Amino acid sequence: MLKLTSNSIYKNFGGLEVLKDVSFTVEGPELIGLIGPNGAGKTTLTNILDGALKPSSGTVYMNGERIDTRPPYGVARAGLGRTFQVTRAFRRMTVLENLLIPAMAMRATARQRDFEEKAQEVLEFLTISHLRNEYARALSGGQQKLLELGRLLMLDPQMIILDEPFAGVHPRLMDVIYRYITEINAQGKAFIIISHDMDTIFTLSRRLLVLNYGDLIADGDPEIVREDPLVKAAYLGEDEE
Repeated sequence: MLKLTSNSIYKNFGGLEVLKDVSFTVEGPELIGLIGPNGAGKTTLTNILDGALKPSSGTVYMNGERIDTRPPYGVARAGLGRTFQVTRAFRRMTVLENLLIPAMAMRATARQRDFEEKAQEVLEFLTISHLRNEYARALSGGQQKLLELGRLLMLDPQMIILDEPFAGVHPRLMDVIYRYITEINAQGKAFIIISHDMDTIFTLSRRLLVLNYGDLIADGDPEIVREDPLVKAAYLGEDEE
């Protein structure tokens, strides 16, 4: 069973302490929301979890193996994948080509036809198979979010980190992304979702982590976290009901 453990993560940029003793554990297919005001350290924590940044101190383990010393591709091979707030599709490649590249990159001897069937399954699951030959640059913001999710599914990670998956997305596609997250989670994948959409994140998540100025100030059931005085003061506002 999946287990990710963050042990006393600190991160400094010069004299600025961005993360302070952040510790938590993810076990099994949890669906976790990560919230906090701008500058709270959410993206920095995500970048440490996926190997883009190294912690100043502390460790990250996944399934008993230390991953904070690995490069991003090593973390991906360990079973952790992520999307970005600003989508990073290859804009001059087709939707199908965008799906094939991550899977092929994981195997030095891979050929395109080795993954075409899986890519088609992913496209059908995300209901964008009709876009397979469209260039990524022609997609709407919501369709690009779906494409990024599809690229992750091609890697078959155990844990998926989504950075603002609902930002700038049409409400109809928000509903689609919401449904796919719940379906993929039901298949046994764990999620950590960063979002400023409070209505969605409180409804979708079964557990919330709250960062404020680098401190993890709350970790628990969304309804309990919602009423936490520290969370209200730091993020939701004193008058939040």
